[in-house]
Amino acid sequence: MRIGVLILPEFPWSTARNLWRHAEELGFDHAWTYDHLAWRSLRDSPWFAAIPTLTAAATATERIRLGTLVASPNFRHPVPFAKELITLDDISAGRLTLGIGAGSTGWDATMLAQAELLRRERADRFAEFVELLDRLLREPATSFKGRFYSAYEARNYPGCTQPPRIPFAIAASGVRGMRLAATYGESWVTTGDRTSEQPLRAVEGVRVVREQMARLDEACAKLGRDPASLRRMVVTGPNLEDGLGSLETFRDTIGRYADEGVTDFVVHWPRHKGPYAGELSSFERIILSSVSSQPDQPEQQSTA
Repeated sequence: MRIGVLILPEFPWSTARNLWRHAEELGFDHAWTYDHLAWRSLRDSPWFAAIPTLTAAATATERIRLGTLVASPNFRHPVPFAKELITLDDISAGRLTLGIGAGSTGWDATMLAQAELLRRERADRFAEFVELLDRLLREPATSFKGRFYSAYEARNYPGCTQPPRIPFAIAASGVRGMRLAATYGESWVTTGDRTSEQPLRAVEGVRVVREQMARLDEACAKLGRDPASLRRMVVTGPNLEDGLGSLETFRDTIGRYADEGVTDFVVHWPRHKGPYAGELSSFERIILSSVSSQPDQPEQQSTA
């Protein structure tokens, strides 16, 4: 089980630099940030952009993998986004993972004064977004004509540092999203049952994730992909408890998910107040004890 941390992009870099460095010192395998224009109850609070934050984090760290959880088509176009990602992949020396999702309603979907899309339309847009990004990050020149996005001889020299391209971690729960993850993903991402009113404890959360992974395995089978070649990432938070109340609870939580085949488990960096409020000293003690007890795992290459 690889353990990751999600750091909200809410601090000026003079403060945030130490958080990202400390995440590496604590032994986290990967560190992430949200990619939003504004987020939930923190819309009127400090909030910095994801790609510049990750770029700065790349220069402040040496080992830890970095990424977005998750970027979406709500306010991004694949052509300029691909250029930013290739640059960040270079600066990070190939430590970037692109977490991407379909996008939902909310501030990101309204701040550009766009017409609200139906769920089916968001799925259509996401499929196009992923397909075009995949091509842009693999090919030196790309032309594409779609319903939502177009590209005309878009150049992307020198290409990604990581061949054949930056790995995708695709968030999905529906049939079409699972198919995209099985087709293009190095990792699949879940936040659990997004309709749950309270975060589910490990016992209930494992059941939800188990059912989702069964659908993921079906998607892999239909495409002829070995399900074992796709990493499975659980992101805790609003829908799934992280178990960080105690060392024993955390070990039990990650153990239950690992037994079901989950390969990566992501928690949030503790904040002084909600959301994700927590005590830093307790968080550090639990993570240090848990990360040091994890067996080494070989790096898995993208099969997308």
